Amino acid sequence: MDYTLIDSPVGALLALAAADALVGLYFVDAAHAPRPGDDWSASPRHAVLQDTRRQLEEYFEQRRRTFDLPLRPTGTPFQSQVWQTLQDIPYGSTRSYGAMAALLGQPGAARAVGAANARNPISIIVPCHRAIGADGRLNGYAGGVDRKAALLKLEGAWPPQG
Repeated sequence: MDYTLIDSPVGALLALAAADALVGLYFVDAAHAPRPGDDWSASPRHAVLQDTRRQLEEYFEQRRRTFDLPLRPTGTPFQSQVWQTLQDIPYGSTRSYGAMAALLGQPGAARAVGAANARNPISIIVPCHRAIGADGRLNGYAGGVDRKAALLKLEGAWPPQG
């Protein structure tokens, strides 16, 4: 596993790549963030990790609204469906967990969608910060609700208008 640390306005990020794809992007202090192991290699020059750094810098400078990176998140089939649904939420928008469940054809699965969202291994790029509660609240975020609010504010989606 190749990795690098990336500084960002919302805290340090751990980026992981395997071969030719990004497999993880975690806030280093998040509960589910992995820790570098003996078989990991610090590789700031890895092409995917360099592209990740560049695209994140553009995102935080508000020059990028979508990411163009090869992604390979690992999860269950249901988690993968949820993560794909997250990628369909446009920049500057939010969607409730219940609305996502309905889009997946499982309208009663809002909690399961929330649980899958919490296990998203590629923060920011797979925009789990755009998922909110049915009441419009910022329910949970692996990186902390303050970071979720900061990301949504950067995108112009928080606080809600009207």
